[in-house]
Amino acid sequence: MITSRTLHTIFPPIGLLLLAVTVLSGCATVLPDLDPPKVTIESVRSLPVEGSGPRFEISLRIVNPNSMALDIAGISYTMDLLDKEVISGVTNKVPVIEGYTEEVVTLEAGINLFEVLRLIGSLGGSRADELDYRFAAKIDFNGLVPTQRIEETGTIALQ
Repeated sequence: MITSRTLHTIFPPIGLLLLAVTVLSGCATVLPDLDPPKVTIESVRSLPVEGSGPRFEISLRIVNPNSMALDIAGISYTMDLLDKEVISGVTNKVPVIEGYTEEVVTLEAGINLFEVLRLIGSLGGSRADELDYRFAAKIDFNGLVPTQRIEETGTIALQ
């Protein structure tokens, strides 16, 4: 029969601590050291309205700068115009992106009507020639690869 006294003689407390440190440091070397994927907006187009309000199709170019394939479990994303979140969505339909390749991934997104109204209100008196945008995405991977957060900012010319 194993008692706590027997365990202390087999694994003294210092030994347990060293064992735990060794196991944890071994796990840290198992996680891959990845460069984040490069995500750029390829195109944005509106889709025909089908009852639930305006929808958009966003095409993203995802570049994998790593030697290992990226097995993406899902992406959540938002697009802001003038610091107002007007488009958001999620998808779990992303192909595996092999090492040192790129894929164009098409996503569907919904519009936040209240934020669009606020955006229109803030544009009311201004004569802006361009709009600032921010695209942010959270990419979750299958396996031990840590979540990546991507952001792209820029301007959209209105004329």
